[in-house]
Amino acid sequence: MEWFAAPDYWLARLVFQRLIAALYLTGFLAAVRQFRALIGERGMLPVPRFTARVPLGRSPSLFHLYYSDRAFAAVCWSGAALAAAVLAGALDLVPLWAALLGWALLWVLYLSIVNVGQTWYAFGWESLLLESGFLAALLGNAGIAPPVLILWLLRWLLFRVEFGAGLIKMRGDSCWRDLTCLEYHHETQPMPGPFSWFFHHLPVPVHKAEVAANHVVQLAVPVCLFLPQPIASAAALVIVVTQLWLVTSGNFAWLNWLTIALALSAVDTASAARLLPVPARPVLHPVPLWFQLPVLAVTVLFAVLSYWPARNLFARRQLMNRSYNRFHLVNAYGAFGSINRIRFEVVVEGTHAQELGPGVQWREYAFKGKPGELRRMPRQFAPYHLRLDWLMWFAAISPVYGRPWFAAFVARLLVNDPDTLGLLRHNPFPDEPPHHVRALLYRYRFTDWRTLRSTGAWWERTLVREYLPPVTYRDLAYLVPRAAGPARHRPAREDP
Repeated sequence: MEWFAAPDYWLARLVFQRLIAALYLTGFLAAVRQFRALIGERGMLPVPRFTARVPLGRSPSLFHLYYSDRAFAAVCWSGAALAAAVLAGALDLVPLWAALLGWALLWVLYLSIVNVGQTWYAFGWESLLLESGFLAALLGNAGIAPPVLILWLLRWLLFRVEFGAGLIKMRGDSCWRDLTCLEYHHETQPMPGPFSWFFHHLPVPVHKAEVAANHVVQLAVPVCLFLPQPIASAAALVIVVTQLWLVTSGNFAWLNWLTIALALSAVDTASAARLLPVPARPVLHPVPLWFQLPVLAVTVLFAVLSYWPARNLFARRQLMNRSYNRFHLVNAYGAFGSINRIRFEVVVEGTHAQELGPGVQWREYAFKGKPGELRRMPRQFAPYHLRLDWLMWFAAISPVYGRPWFAAFVARLLVNDPDTLGLLRHNPFPDEPPHHVRALLYRYRFTDWRTLRSTGAWWERTLVREYLPPVTYRDLAYLVPRAAGPARHRPAREDP
């Protein structure tokens, strides 16, 4: 069937699959470096406790069959190795059936992590990576032309990402309608980047132009994805430029890069050749019948599953980042339906003092990504995802967001848990754990040009209130699982 194949998109397929493989690699590496403290056997929200109360049918994962920290690490490293091989082009060198199985294995491994990740993995870009990775498998490899139906499903996915985000903004915060949101957003976003301070200090008319341009790109441009070429390619490239602007202005894990990958899948080779030198097209064989069957089946499945996210797009109470099935396929997306006007930060401190009073010296824990030290320029981490730093932003908005894990986090600081300390940039108590830990809530603001030049401070802060009163190990000992050795999960000295 000639209509089934789209040879003009061989380059789009190549770029899209390589980017998805790179993001899979990033996701697996982030998981293996952070899981022990977050969801490991002795983590803040342990996987075994989750699988004991949530059945396999509600949260499909290999870890329902067996869990240990060693097994989780093996899954992460296996996924990372496979993703690296795909990134290097290994699946273009094997038979089509083997390439399909390779992509399917990547998807199963990452789904297994997400479905036991609990609040640490409750981000829209996790579902977006799984949905994109699932479709990447059905694009085939370098031996065949990309299937037309899968390319259309990728455009439908990109449309939901962009159009859904545009609608949630227009229906949500009034600042999107009066074009003032970006007067606050660069300062109050979850994790500012190295250029966020400069974006925040752009003139007000520029901020208004940013918001207006965002509305055009998210509400009008996505419709053009379904028009003939070269209009569809032009629309896709406009989305790419917008996403690169977002990459520059903040840290949103791999959300922007996933959107860029989806947009590039809509650019045909002829349009790409107008901008860049393009290599000669490889020899592409007809799509075999056995491969056409799963493509058709998935197309029908996605058409059926699209009912719920399509209804959500036009619902009065539109939901952001909603998965309608346990496999994270055909989801609803959206971001920043409301914007914070004020930035709050939770600052965690400890002290060796056993008796508290006015002269007690408190030392501050430093995080890798979230604002803390006033003179420290915000860093660029995306597409890498610092999960604890992101959840600290939510916890500062309301203690409700930190209720499942924050006390467990503090408990581990009270015993100098090495896995937890590995999530931080600096531990002020390297020799022995603190006797007390507390948390304070501050309001953070970007400094102005004069203050930055004279003091080198990027931030200024004002104390708002106490977030968590001073606690000791004895207060939170019930949250720290017993370990084999006292040095790992027990304090160096007992409370008097």
